[in-house]
Amino acid sequence: MKIFTFLLGLCSLVVHSQGLLPEVPVPKENPMSAEKIELGKMLYFEPRLSVDGTISCNSCHNVMANGADGRAVGVGVKGQRGDRKSPTVWNSAYNTVQFWDGRAESLEEQAKGPLTNPVEMAMPSEQAVIDRIQQLDEYVDRFKKVFSLKKKKQITIDHVAKAIAAYERTLVTGDSPYDRFVKGDQKALSASAQRGLKLVGEVGCTSCHSGPHFAGQGFEQGQGHFQMFPLIDSEYTEKYQLKKDLGRFNETKKDEDKHMWRVPTWRNIAVTAPYFHNGSVKTLDEAVRVMAKTQLGQDLEKKQVEDIVAFLNSLTGEFPAQQMPRLPLSSGFTLTPDP
Repeated sequence: MKIFTFLLGLCSLVVHSQGLLPEVPVPKENPMSAEKIELGKMLYFEPRLSVDGTISCNSCHNVMANGADGRAVGVGVKGQRGDRKSPTVWNSAYNTVQFWDGRAESLEEQAKGPLTNPVEMAMPSEQAVIDRIQQLDEYVDRFKKVFSLKKKKQITIDHVAKAIAAYERTLVTGDSPYDRFVKGDQKALSASAQRGLKLVGEVGCTSCHSGPHFAGQGFEQGQGHFQMFPLIDSEYTEKYQLKKDLGRFNETKKDEDKHMWRVPTWRNIAVTAPYFHNGSVKTLDEAVRVMAKTQLGQDLEKKQVEDIVAFLNSLTGEFPAQQMPRLPLSSGFTLTPDP
C-alpha cells in the first residue's frame, strides 16, 4: 500500500515536469507550406463541400471559438443530429488517432469522413466533392500550384484531405497558465490550481491523462491510447447513458473494444463543454465527479473537486487569432442546387 501511494504521488511530479507542447508532428508525405495551409483553411470554411451548401468543417469545429460547437452532439445537413459530441479541433494535431473511437489514424484520414457521412455533410461520394471543387477556377489553380498538378482532373480527395490537415496542424494553443507555471512563473497558478495539480496525480487521473497533451504519451501516430469508459458502474452510468454507445466496438466488432474510447486531451477542457462522447454532462465540476467515480471508484470531496477544476482551468491556452478566408466565387451558376 505504501508503494502504491508513493507511485501515485510521483504522478503529480510527472505532470509538472512534462513541460510544454512539443513541435507538431508533420508526416513526411504531407509537408507544410503557406500555400497549402491557406488552401486548407479555405476548404475548412467551405460550406459548398456539403450536399446543400450549409455545413462546413467549421460548423461543428468552430475555430473562431473553442474548436467545437457547444452542443451535446453534432448537427449536420437538414438539422440531422449525430450520436456523439463534436471534439475540439484545437490541438488535435497531437492526437495519435482521431474521432472518439480512434477509427482514423491521421488528420488526413479524419478529414475525409464527414464529407460523405450522410448525417454530416452528406455528399454522395468523394468524387462528388472533387466535381464541385473542379468547377471553381480559383480552387483548381490553387490545387495545381500546391500539389504540382498539370490538370484539374488530377485533383483527388487525398489532396483535399492533405490541405485541410495542414491547416489543422496550425491550430495549437500553448502558453496556458500551466505552461507558464512549468516555465517558472510560480504566480501563474493559484493556490487552488496548484493543489489540483497535485491531486490529479494522487487520485490517479494522470494514469491516463499524461504527457504534455494530457491524453497519454509514448504513442506513435496511428496508435491510439484507449480506455474503457465507464470502467466502474455507478449511479452516473444510467443517469448520463454512458453505456448506450458501445464505442470502439462499433468500428472493430471486437468484444474487448466495447465501451473503449480514445483518451481525450485536458487542454482547453474548461472551455469545451459539454463533456464525454455523448455530451451528456454540462459542467466541468460534474464531469470531474463522474470520472472519479466511474474510473477510480472514488467520491471526491467538494474542495477536492474545486481544486481539480481550478487546475483544469489553468490548461486553457492562448488561441491564435483566425481570419476567415475569402472563398472562390461561382460566376453565373450555383454549385448547390436544391436537392
